[in-house]
Formats: sequence, structure tokens, C-alpha cells
Amino acid sequence: MRAYLVALTALAALSTACGDAAPAARETAPPAAPSPTPSPGGRALAGKIVVIDPGHNGGNASHPEEINRQVDVITGRKACNTTGTQTDDGYQEHAFTWDVAGRLKPVLERMGAKVVLTRPDDKGVGPCVTERAAIGNEARADAVLSIHADGAVPDGHGFHVIMPGLLPGHNDDVVKPSRRLGRAVRDAYRAGTGLPYSNYRGEDGLQTRTDLGGLNLSKRPAVFIECGNMRNPGDAAKLSDPAFRRRIAASLADGIKKFLNR
Repeated sequence: MRAYLVALTALAALSTACGDAAPAARETAPPAAPSPTPSPGGRALAGKIVVIDPGHNGGNASHPEEINRQVDVITGRKACNTTGTQTDDGYQEHAFTWDVAGRLKPVLERMGAKVVLTRPDDKGVGPCVTERAAIGNEARADAVLSIHADGAVPDGHGFHVIMPGLLPGHNDDVVKPSRRLGRAVRDAYRAGTGLPYSNYRGEDGLQTRTDLGGLNLSKRPAVFIECGNMRNPGDAAKLSDPAFRRRIAASLADGIKKFLNR
């Protein structure tokens, strides 16, 4: 028996030396999960509500009877919605705005904001401009940003931010904060993307209008941004580039953060 035990001990030693140890002996503990890396913005927007309105929608073109329905925007009647524009290569504005909104939403959420989108995907119809404004109002948004890209003359280039004009008795309380939001978004967008101010609309990258239902009907601070001109080859190339759209989203988030942290 003693000789048998000695033989077993020698055999075990030989197996270990040859790398044939039992599977249990080879297993190692799983690596510890990495510590979460704090986001650059921290929780700067904790408790804030931001409504992102990606302009137009993917199903609008196939439902003209719905989007051409006239709605009241206080200063007149306009179409419920529109199809938007596109680049010469066929990149649609509704796809651009949806992509940017999808990149912007998680950036704001990492800062602690609650983010509400005015449409759930890029396949539907509408909603009407009146409904989009109502979403921001019902959410009691601290800031509303409507994302667009322009379809102007080909030699026009650059971006501009559209702010609401005063409509006494309707938006008296939000005109001033909307202008502050507009300036914050303009400054951050210019710094983050390097795009120049529009050379065909507005002044110093800002424009005031009273014909847009999304602004006229908003009871919350709200602005539109025309991120560039899709009909201009230079702007179109940038807006069609996913890497540039990441810069757009980061810039818009920075502008919203600066406005809400004042």
C-alpha cells in the first residue's frame, strides 16, 4: 500500500509539471468589473428636463393628406408638418435630425437630464407642429431644442439659430429665456463645430421669427437650429459625416448645459 501511495504522488507531480492539472486547478477568478468612469459633464443637469424635437419624420412624404392639414400657429395657419429637405446626394433632413437627436439624448442623460423626444422613431408621420409644442409644454421642459437643416440656395452656407418673437398675451414669459438659450446654443455650436454663421439668413447666427408653430405655441424656453445648408456642397459633406454629427451633438449638449447652469 505504501508503494502504491508513493506511485500516485509521483504521478500527480508529473501531471502538474506537464500542464495536465485538473480543470478546477486552472480556473482563475473573473476580473473585477472596472470602476465606472465619471462623464465629463458630471451630473450638471440633474433634475432638468430637456425636450429634443427632431424635425420632420420619415413617413411624411407618403402621407401628404396628413402633413398638409392646416393648423393654427397664432399668427396664421400652416401645414401640420413638412417633408424637409435633402442633400444633392439624397441624404434626407428627417434622417439627419433623427441621427443627431439620437446622439444628443444620451449625452444629456449622462449629465443627469431627463430627455423627451417629440417622435419615437424615423418611420412615422408628424407629429404636427402644434403637437410638438404641446409635448414640451406638458413635459414642463426647462429647454426645448428643435433640430433642423436648411434647404437654401447652393451658395448659402453656415448655421443659424431661430428664436421666438414676442406675441403679446401668448409667449411673454419665454421670449427672454429663449433668447438666452439661443445665444448659448449658437456660441457652443460655433465653437464645437467650426461652422460659420449663416451668410444668407439672420445676423451673427441668430434670427427671430413669429411664423413657426413650434416656437409660437411653446410655453417653455425654445429655439430651432438650422445646423447647416443641405444644398451647399461644403455644408452637405459635413452634415452627411457621422463623425461630424457627433461633434454637432456634443456642441448642442454644451449649449444646453451652459443655458441651464446659468
